[in-house]
Amino acid sequence: MQHHILVVDDERSVRESQAALLRGSGYSVSIAEHGLDALLQLKNPDLPDLVISDLNMPFMSGFELLSVLRRRFPQISVIASSGAYLNGDAIPGGVIADAFHSKNGSGPAVLLKTIAQLLDTSARRNTEHQRQSAPVWIPRNGKDSKGVPFIVVTCTNCLRSFSLSVLHENLQEVQEAACLFCPETVRYVVDFSRDVNSPGSSKTPKTDCDTGPVRSEQL
Repeated sequence: MQHHILVVDDERSVRESQAALLRGSGYSVSIAEHGLDALLQLKNPDLPDLVISDLNMPFMSGFELLSVLRRRFPQISVIASSGAYLNGDAIPGGVIADAFHSKNGSGPAVLLKTIAQLLDTSARRNTEHQRQSAPVWIPRNGKDSKGVPFIVVTCTNCLRSFSLSVLHENLQEVQEAACLFCPETVRYVVDFSRDVNSPGSSKTPKTDCDTGPVRSEQL
């Protein structure tokens, strides 16, 4: 069976080079320019087996796209791709993906090996994904009447929203908060994408976040 891969990147040269590499390796490939474009393509019945997504993109960043993919399509394997991290192929904190591909050092052979490994283990990881609620990607909303920064969290169970005040910044990790209205524990990541830029990149992420990630407490 020919596996289908969706490549999401706002740089045309990257999209085309990855698509050519994957097609030459026997995969069926489709491409998207950003997160919203990718979500539109995922309305088609022929879902991809794997998505390779850049992180810093306009309209909808890869950070947010990965959160949506994990919640709506847990069966799809995901590789996050960026030139902004220097930690090799380890998945950066707060990035919701099955693997990470560094644009700085990882060559095509490493990418193809990672893809093959994820496709071979997709059934097991799909089960793991569904055991735990997927984190929600949350923009920082601003400040309350007392000047305290806050975010608004929507419970993934009862769908009610509640506010959390900001305590600490610069946390690139999945966080948790107890819903005020039901027993659900909401897992979330506060948008830190403005703090993650490739060296020398002219990209400016289109987000509502004006600082880094934060840790929160209930108001």
